[in-house]
Amino acid sequence: MNVVLIGYRGTGKSTVGKIVAARLGRVFVSTDAEIVKLVGQSIPEIVETNGWEYFRDLETKVCQELAGRTGLVVDTGGGAILRPRNVEVLKETGRLFWLIASVSTIAQRISQDSQRPSLTGVKSFVDEIQDVLRERIPKYQSAADYIIETDGRSVTQVADEILARL
Repeated sequence: MNVVLIGYRGTGKSTVGKIVAARLGRVFVSTDAEIVKLVGQSIPEIVETNGWEYFRDLETKVCQELAGRTGLVVDTGGGAILRPRNVEVLKETGRLFWLIASVSTIAQRISQDSQRPSLTGVKSFVDEIQDVLRERIPKYQSAADYIIETDGRSVTQVADEILARL
């Protein structure tokens, strides 16, 4: 069985996932890192050159490949849940943990990250987070086996809760 972390950018999936993987003696895999490795370009370069739809196609390919393996801790990109097929295949071999945080926490955590391209290209940073979350929250809710709050908690506390729920 895999531990699959879903949630918006900046909710702690990568940091928490590495801790969970280390404690369980499992391999940690980031879908975004796998896409970068596959294409040989950064995510902003992929999106700029080929668009979000192409990126999502690559994400689906990576989700399918990872779902065919077991014993992983998988950090998914924030939009992986946008395609129902991704959720279906990830659930075949994994438990999905939705990490959540407030808009202000997310904004604070990702404001300096140049590897996270704008999802809308036209809105202010906070407006974009709010609008994208509004669209994605129902998808995260329906995909999640567990919901884990990350606001005001250390990464160790979040990892402990995931491990306790396993």
